[in-house]
Amino acid sequence: MSRVKKHSGLTVAIQAGGASTRMGTDKSFVPYRGRPMIEVVCKRLNGLGDETILITNNPKPYSYLDLPMFADLYVDHGPLAGIFTALTAASNPHILIVACDMPLLNRPLLQHLISQKETADVVVPRWGKYPEPLHAVYGKTCIPAVEKYLKARKLKITGFFEDVTVRFIDQEEIERFDPQGRSFTNINTPDDLL
Repeated sequence: MSRVKKHSGLTVAIQAGGASTRMGTDKSFVPYRGRPMIEVVCKRLNGLGDETILITNNPKPYSYLDLPMFADLYVDHGPLAGIFTALTAASNPHILIVACDMPLLNRPLLQHLISQKETADVVVPRWGKYPEPLHAVYGKTCIPAVEKYLKARKLKITGFFEDVTVRFIDQEEIERFDPQGRSFTNINTPDDLL
């Protein structure tokens, strides 16, 4: 029997969008420790929820992963559109959303975030002063607020937080699971791979 702790009522959504302009190629397929980064991320998330979905506007290269894929419902609206698409596509009331360029995801920290999903519409880590909205748990209850901001072309990812309840997981709490905050490392340029 698997020892993986599965969280029912949860969808895991991987954001695989973005132009990857600083990397010069699609970040998802850049090798990280010998494997495409998207595969490293998928492995770290494996079994965390009832389903895993991929948010991408370029599905063909990802087809071998055999995941349900959804394109942005609001085109050219940045990462906020990806969050909206994940919230809309998910078949569960809570969605863990992570970016495809975060290969150092910390499973115990993710499980802690998930364990707080009933406490607010958004459960988001905050390292220092900065929230990590592409490493957070959202409730479908956020859909109206996110769509309001998309329609107004207010695309700051955290802008809609003022319209929902937010539970910040602050640095002291994060450090119990991830003392250096490595979970939030984004691989944006070739130098980041060194």
